[in-house]
Amino acid sequence: MCGIVAYIGEREAFPILIEGLRRLEYRGYDSAGIAVLNGGVQVYKKKGKVQDLVDHIGDLKLDATSGIGHTRWATHGKPDDKNAHPHTSGNERLALVHNGIIENYATLKEALTKLGHRFNTDTDTEVLVHLIEEYQSRDSIALEDAVHLAMNKVVGAYAMVVIDQDDPDKIVAARKSSPLLLGIGDDEFFIASDASPIISHTNKVVYLKDEELAVVNRDGSFSIKNIQNIPQNPEIKELDLKIEELEKGGYEHFMLKEVNQQAKTVKDAMRGRLNPIDGWVGLGGMGEYTERFVQADRLIIAACGTSWHSGLIGEYLIEDLAQLSVEVEYASEFRYRNPVIHQNEIVIGISQSGETADTLAALKYARDKGALLYGVVNVVGSSIARLTDAGSYIHAGPEIGVASTKAFTGQVTLLALLALTLAEKRGTISKSDLHRLMTELHDIPRKIDVVLQQDDAIRYIAEEIKDSNHALYLGRGYNFPVALEGALKMKEISYIHAEGYPAAEMKHGPIALIDENMPVVVIATNESAYEKIVSNVQEVKARKGRVIAIVQEGERAIREMADYSIEIPKTAEPFTPLLSVIPLQLLSYHAAVLRGCNVDQPRNLAKSVTVE
Repeated sequence: MCGIVAYIGEREAFPILIEGLRRLEYRGYDSAGIAVLNGGVQVYKKKGKVQDLVDHIGDLKLDATSGIGHTRWATHGKPDDKNAHPHTSGNERLALVHNGIIENYATLKEALTKLGHRFNTDTDTEVLVHLIEEYQSRDSIALEDAVHLAMNKVVGAYAMVVIDQDDPDKIVAARKSSPLLLGIGDDEFFIASDASPIISHTNKVVYLKDEELAVVNRDGSFSIKNIQNIPQNPEIKELDLKIEELEKGGYEHFMLKEVNQQAKTVKDAMRGRLNPIDGWVGLGGMGEYTERFVQADRLIIAACGTSWHSGLIGEYLIEDLAQLSVEVEYASEFRYRNPVIHQNEIVIGISQSGETADTLAALKYARDKGALLYGVVNVVGSSIARLTDAGSYIHAGPEIGVASTKAFTGQVTLLALLALTLAEKRGTISKSDLHRLMTELHDIPRKIDVVLQQDDAIRYIAEEIKDSNHALYLGRGYNFPVALEGALKMKEISYIHAEGYPAAEMKHGPIALIDENMPVVVIATNESAYEKIVSNVQEVKARKGRVIAIVQEGERAIREMADYSIEIPKTAEPFTPLLSVIPLQLLSYHAAVLRGCNVDQPRNLAKSVTVE
């Protein structure tokens, strides 16, 4: 949630900040603002998108060579000009941008008010900048020392960047439970929530760790200390990211680009981990912990949203193939219900960004209980990647569209590889079945391309249902989680209310909703429950529901009953989710476009949920 960018050097800061905010806008787009040091602190902020900020600034000439910027996803205070970041201190000497939540802001605000501070916004962030001002003015100390004192006082999560008009040759940044990285150029520095605003300027970065404070100086020097004020020796890493990965590449929307990238991203997730010709499968990330996986009593998967759906498919895969007990938990609920965790269990955290606050909190809780932690993430160097004992990257590349697509299929692919690895090592699968499944999984990218060729037909179906207010998604077995994911995509970006159910559960309530105006998407690719699914479709048609069926090629009975059907190539049942989800992604995409929705930036959402 929220995007931060900052610059100090010899170049003009304004275009760098605006370019950075555009690249970070997927993290929040309720409002945007910048503050630059040009004699004093000059702040410009505006409700709406980054372009609204640019229009607000107009032709003003901003010659400053340092500044900070922010694009907001609102938590405290409604989205408006007043609550937009940056926020300034009472003496207007300091400006600050912040991502996260200050949990004790009300107590701090009361204490600061008694000391004479006056507040102009509804945000917790303004309290933070006033607290830093109080420490700085009370003791006449350097900005970094005041920030350090504030870090020891606040409770919650933060990534913050502060500038001081009386000390214009430095920028101070700090983080706790919210991502922040430092880009190192030639006598210039960039600070951002992620790598996207930095990569066009430098590929050298330092990932700030929890409770670290960084000071960057115009002369090209920088320092990092932890919250105990002990100097750190940071590791400078090189970004493996290409600028073209952050562009739409000719597609109308990032989401459409990312849907069409899935054959490649699934292949990338398998690269070096699967070779059906030579007959091996394995995840290097398991490393020294492979035997602990094999001997584990239970795996617990903690995730949120789309990642939770991929975790459900992982449960089906691992229990089916490896005969190992798996439980999938909403990370947001996990640590609040006093779960039972033993030391011979493994907790797997799944997160595209690797920064999801609830998933991080769940993993920390499990670590304190003695469990081994394994991360399945997309972003290299992310918080979950650093927290966990071991893990695997899905290698999907940047996912800019807020509605996750290629990260989902990448996660499912990696979980399929984990299931096959464990099945082989636990001796729960025959060599012939293992080879057959490896071959089937290896062929999935080709089959994804076949599904993508039906885009025009899927758009036609979207045209037919775009005016619906509700939709029902039904699936069985491996495709029940796909029904959940398909429904989530539809409501995320088209704002059509949609719900996913196990197909057999339709009779236990949802069937009451079905009439001629209700589209019912049936994922009917399960050979193991084919007759049952046929019966479910008949039940829907008997209530005049409009059936959209996802079927395997060559299927006839369901196609004859359905109002619309979309074929996917035949594949082994455990891997059907990797194909059946593609039409559902495209259906939601086209419905959203036809309804005039902002596909890449749906209302009220943000890409990376870094607050609880």
